[in-house]
Amino acid sequence: MAEWDDVRRIALALPETGERPAYGNTAWRVRDKIFVWERPLRPKEASDLGERAPSGPILAVRVEDLGVKEALLQDDPETFFTTSHFDGYAAVLIRLDRISAEELSELIVEAWLCRAQNDSPRSTSRTRRGDMTAADLLFGALSGATHAALDAAARATVAGRGPAGARGWRPRAR
Repeated sequence: MAEWDDVRRIALALPETGERPAYGNTAWRVRDKIFVWERPLRPKEASDLGERAPSGPILAVRVEDLGVKEALLQDDPETFFTTSHFDGYAAVLIRLDRISAEELSELIVEAWLCRAQNDSPRSTSRTRRGDMTAADLLFGALSGATHAALDAAARATVAGRGPAGARGWRPRAR
């Protein structure tokens, strides 16, 4: 199962990514936009979840949209969950001790892609490094093992399963 060292290794392998605290917890950012972060439960959240509240480490991960969030929550509720704090927000909470490093890698890369996109309406698929797309930079910076995970994610996307094999996932409209 995944650990914080896996999160750190995967996130920092991505281009333009840095690690910096946010609200007293570790967070990883691309161009100063948080895409994954440590997210312990607040007392009220733990109380609201009751017996379902996890006791292990929790990672928050940005997702493409609320549809992807719902698909992940329905697909594996033992691994993915949310709280009322995240209602209407495209992010999911992950029980880090219940996810494989491979699945974690897919989710972190997807989160990075969501946040790494240039906000300029004229070049939504271009990064600040000229004509290279986010995918070009991503593949240029990653190890062979991560390339294999991304290749598997791409095949799953083409097969209609999307990130981490989530049911109900649909590709982003371009």
